[in-house]
Formats: sequence, structure tokens, C-alpha cells
Amino acid sequence: MNQNVYAYSTGGLVSSAERNRVLRNTYWLLALSMIPTVLGAWIGVSTGLARAMSPGISMIVFMVGAFGLMFAIEKTKNSAAGVPVLLGFTFFMGLMLSRLIGAVLGLANGAGLIMTAFAGTGLIFFGMAALSSVIKRDLGNMGKFLFIGMIMLLVAGVANIFLQSSALMITLSVLAIGIFSAFILHDLKRVQDGLETNYITATLGVYLSLYNVFQSLLSLLGIFGGRDE
Repeated sequence: MNQNVYAYSTGGLVSSAERNRVLRNTYWLLALSMIPTVLGAWIGVSTGLARAMSPGISMIVFMVGAFGLMFAIEKTKNSAAGVPVLLGFTFFMGLMLSRLIGAVLGLANGAGLIMTAFAGTGLIFFGMAALSSVIKRDLGNMGKFLFIGMIMLLVAGVANIFLQSSALMITLSVLAIGIFSAFILHDLKRVQDGLETNYITATLGVYLSLYNVFQSLLSLLGIFGGRDE
């Protein structure tokens, strides 16, 4: 593609070379973010830290930690501190994920279920990435509906901490896979269209979607495919 071609964005004109650079950096940082995520999950499982907290306390810690770190990412995204703060956030997210991973590892086929969920998440990511590169239409309006869906999922998820409904948890997991898969497509398309020019922000958005897809897939596999010791 001719690097002199320009695309309109909210910030003005963004060259094709700049869009490609942001997309490339997003992919690299996304791959790098998996390392602290795995490390955080491993430490969490080894120490039992997340499992030691009650579901209510765990939700409070998650909300405060996640939103606090996301605020810090937003403040540092244009500085040298942006990448370390993002990686610190992914470590925290891995730590919070260890509760679910520990529970699945307690199943006879737990390790296999985790690998299946990881592979499924990878397939969804590569599928959405490929789709984002061929779709020509603007997906801006889709973001509004996805955001509303995400808020509804969050509210229902918090409510289910108290309701403890297995049917609702399964329904929310299925919906989350659909909504966050669409978010991956939406966020990558924004980068390719030149509407997102900060690769740290772009990485954060795609990472959160992948995290939720993986978590939801693993929950469903644990429910329907898990075998007791």
C-alpha cells in the first residue's frame, strides 16, 4: 500500500504508515502482555491468594484494582511509563484470573480445558483480526451497542454474585464471548481506519476483550466438560 495515502481520523489526517505502525505495536505489546498475565495467574494459583478472598471481597478488589490501573494507563499512555503500567495491569488481571484457573485445575482434565480455552481464544482473535482487515464499512456505530451490552453484562455479573444462578452464569458467559469477540473486531478496525492512534490504548481494549473471552470460554468448558478427580 502506498504510504502516502491518508485517512481521516478524529485527530486529523493519519498516514497509512502511521496506522500500520500503531497496529504492529499493538500486536507486539499484546503478545508481551501475555507474559505478566501468565505470571500473575501462576503466582495466584501457587499462593492461593485469590481463592482466599470471598467472592464479594474479590469483586471489590478487582473493581478497585482494575479501574485504578486503567485510570493510570490513561494518564501515562503518552509517556515512557505507559508500557510498564499496562504490563502491571495485565499482571494484576492474571492474579485475579487465578481463582477460576485454580478451580479448573482441580478437575481431572483441568489442564486440557485451559489449553482448549486458550486455543479457542486464539482462534477468535485471529478470526476477528482477519475480518477487520477485509471489512470496508465503518463500524463506529457498533461500538455504542457493544458498550451498552458490556454494561448490562457487568451489572448482571455483579447481581449473580448474590443470586448464585448457574443458568444466569452460563447465559452471561455465552453473551460475553459474542460481545467481546465483536469488541476485538471493532477495536482493531479503529486502528486500521486511523481512528485510534495510541497503541497502548488499543492494546488495553483488545487485551480486555481477549481476557473476557478466555474467562468465559474456560467457565463454560469447566461446567460442561469438566471431570472430577
